Amino acid sequence: MPIRLPADRQLVVAAAIVVLLLIGAVVFVAGSLDRPRPPEYAPSPARPAELARDLVGPRLTTVDATHERDWRFFDFSRGSLVERPGPLEWDLAFLRSRILVNGGDGFPGRGGVVDLGEVPFGGVAVAPATGYRGTAAGRDSVQPDLDGWYDYGFTSHVLTARPRVYAVRTADGRYAKLQMVSYYCPGARSGCPTFRWVYQGDGSRSLGGAAVE
Repeated sequence: MPIRLPADRQLVVAAAIVVLLLIGAVVFVAGSLDRPRPPEYAPSPARPAELARDLVGPRLTTVDATHERDWRFFDFSRGSLVERPGPLEWDLAFLRSRILVNGGDGFPGRGGVVDLGEVPFGGVAVAPATGYRGTAAGRDSVQPDLDGWYDYGFTSHVLTARPRVYAVRTADGRYAKLQMVSYYCPGARSGCPTFRWVYQGDGSRSLGGAAVE
């Protein structure tokens, strides 16, 4: 037989439930209003110029990847975003928060990525010799290591770059390292991934170790 509470007890229980719901709503709204201000960067212009076959960087590049369908391309050997590149004239591709590397089945390059974890950017002096993974082609192609480059705040709805460093093998088999920094353009507009990078143009795996700019 179900237990029936006295009417006054039922009112107390109902009131307690309403109070808890109100507290939860207040906490949720407060968390939403207290959005952290993400770092913002203006998109970098596309000014490709062949770099010296030497160590370059650290540099900072911001990609205007705000379009919902058009990929934007970056080439380490020219230190820049590139428009309408040839098959081997790009290393990374950006669409909103997605990042692909020019390598893997269905891609012409030899590119790949290794997630080095949460280590100091300036402390990565040598790129790994092995372990690089290309892009997994499909209806929604993905590079497994770069797929989780950010954390998403469910109350703030802000994407925050995780402090991870990635080693990159480029489309032509050279090496670089990168670290994602932000996802926001000026005005807190989303779709502008910013990354810090160093590129070794001489073909070796040496990536310096100087302090991060």
